[in-house]
Amino acid sequence: MASLRDIKTRITSTKKTSQITKAMEMVSAAKLNRAETNAKSFVPYMEKIQEVVASISLGSTDASHPMLVSRPVKKTGYLVITSDRGLAGAYNSSVIRAVSNAIKERHSSEDEFAIIALGRVGKDFFQKRGYNVVEGVVGLPDQPNFADIKEIANKAVSMFSDGAYDELYMYYNHYVSAIQQDVTEKKVLPLTNLESEASSSSLTSYEFEPNAEEILEVLLPQYAESLIYGALLDGKASEHAARMTAMKNATDNAKDIINNLTLSYNRARQAAITQEITEIVGGAAALE
Repeated sequence: MASLRDIKTRITSTKKTSQITKAMEMVSAAKLNRAETNAKSFVPYMEKIQEVVASISLGSTDASHPMLVSRPVKKTGYLVITSDRGLAGAYNSSVIRAVSNAIKERHSSEDEFAIIALGRVGKDFFQKRGYNVVEGVVGLPDQPNFADIKEIANKAVSMFSDGAYDELYMYYNHYVSAIQQDVTEKKVLPLTNLESEASSSSLTSYEFEPNAEEILEVLLPQYAESLIYGALLDGKASEHAARMTAMKNATDNAKDIINNLTLSYNRARQAAITQEITEIVGGAAALE
């Protein structure tokens, strides 16, 4: 049985740990409020640019662009959004598991896919296991601006245009609520599902200057980059929510441990006192 000093030491160290997890929970809660606002405020822009792109591509018979056309798939790109740090519950592991399962199901050789990793956890995981990680970005801020990922988003789109891969999938955690984040797979390129996405919104007729094809040449890469940025905002909100929940659970578990250790400490202290009384009474009886 542990001594009173050992139990007291464990109680003290657990209390210190609970103070840290409580502070981390409060920090994540503050970051979540801002990240949730950023993600929601980006939605109207995404809906509008999606409507414009769909209206131009579907409303003009002579407009065409390589990003709108499916081609034989020889290589697939995977853009994986994780965090730079842990202590976020299953936030990172669920995304990594989904990507790993997809790769195992779809590919038999490493030459058939390439990975672009946003976040240190995903980057380190796939690199250590010998996966083909062509790009990795770490150190993104908790509240990223488009300028923070413009270069990597532009490169991801350019790699598709240059034929480095023939399709691009994106994996991230979609923010539903503070206690629910769903792993999401989204096909970014080619943009072959515009018709289904535009069916829920009314298409507007536009006049083009100089012409629809030149407008799509500029607009489609921006739209694809916006999809990546929107997923990153969604992922950041999910990350802060997952970390807040994980730290809350850790704090609650620490309180339970402290309660159990305090009960054990009191029992051991009571047993020690009873033992001392018994020894004193026994000693007094012996003297008589």
